[in-house]
Amino acid sequence: MSASSSITVDGKQVELPVKKGTIGPDVVDIGKLYAQTGAFTFDPGFTSTASCESKITYIDGDEGVLLYRGYPIEQLAEKGDFLETCYLMLFGELPTEAQKADFDYRVTRHTMVHDQMNRFFSGFRRDAHPMAVMVACVGALSAFYHDSTDISDEQQRMIASIRMIAKMPTLAAMAYKYSIGQPFVYPKNELDYTSNFLRMCFAVPCEEFQVNPVFSKALDRIFILHADHEQNASTSTVRLAGSSGANPFACIAAGIACLWGPAHGGANEAALKMLMEIGTPDRVDAYVAKAKDKNDPFRLMGFGHRVYKNYDPRARLMQATTHQVLKELGKQDDPLLEVAVKLEEIALKDGYFIEKKLYPNIDFYSGITLKAMGFPTDMFTVLFAVARTVGWIAQWAEMIEDPSQKIGRPRQLYIGPDRREYVPLEQRG
Repeated sequence: MSASSSITVDGKQVELPVKKGTIGPDVVDIGKLYAQTGAFTFDPGFTSTASCESKITYIDGDEGVLLYRGYPIEQLAEKGDFLETCYLMLFGELPTEAQKADFDYRVTRHTMVHDQMNRFFSGFRRDAHPMAVMVACVGALSAFYHDSTDISDEQQRMIASIRMIAKMPTLAAMAYKYSIGQPFVYPKNELDYTSNFLRMCFAVPCEEFQVNPVFSKALDRIFILHADHEQNASTSTVRLAGSSGANPFACIAAGIACLWGPAHGGANEAALKMLMEIGTPDRVDAYVAKAKDKNDPFRLMGFGHRVYKNYDPRARLMQATTHQVLKELGKQDDPLLEVAVKLEEIALKDGYFIEKKLYPNIDFYSGITLKAMGFPTDMFTVLFAVARTVGWIAQWAEMIEDPSQKIGRPRQLYIGPDRREYVPLEQRG
């Protein structure tokens, strides 16, 4: 017998089916609530509403668990590479050795962008924010690749998916090079995905460039940790845009625009700025006191999470990666890291943080790591977009192939004026 839940609205009781997932909380299906009662539900921010069924990512915020297609994030980040994670996201299973080689080959051979895209960049001011450039350029891909915009064609959907994963780092590197006035560096097929990206960002034509393997491994791990995160704001934006039948390039551009928001993709930049403001470990206690003071506007960034009410599993991996990068640079005694470590120690022991479940999240460490590798702060969210592209694409494809999905159309609780009659201009007092 299937489970159900009952609700009474204006004295009328109706039965609502309860759906069960593989793991996680049960979900009350309110799809017919309006038809049966004339009432909607009210859930600002959709904190208690499942917008879809998905097989891609699972989060248990209370326990600090993140699974990609059932695999713990810790295992994928420590044992695999980013393109393996991309394959898993798209196809649902880890690849065989032959499948991995074929997938890597296809992605690598799609990293070039149409040469006319170079002219597109020249239309931006030289001081344009790289995220503004990314929104425009990714949306413009649909003007260059007409052969992969038919969303009803499975093969075109897959070509578009490969193209997005392959070309996003190229566009991101071009946005960075344009912002600093250096010539574009084209992809090199002999390099792996992340090494190729680092070379496109930091090489110059006048000298040879050797990719630091520690940096490459660190950035690859960062990409894995950011590849997907269930139905977050930008992923929900991609799904909502896609529900209208928009082409995949437009949908990903919409996701990038959403990610640009400081409450979403810009959190690591905010956390880094906070650590720089604190400056030295001896000032940490004073800033913690400021954070506890309700009358002080200062807030600690990089702590707590909308979903995680435990230690963010990605943060532990990110902490180790940060230490590896700083050690490679000979900056183990970096004052920013010392500030971060002391803040973390306080957060894990102090009753105020424990009571409010303000554990360090991934943004707390990723900003330090990216800065140490040479990326300016306005590129942090661009790197997030490069990593999250595979999650967006996988979620978009899943939505397209789901027969139960409809065009997104949230309802509202209207609190404006009641019906009123138009008064001619000359009669208004």
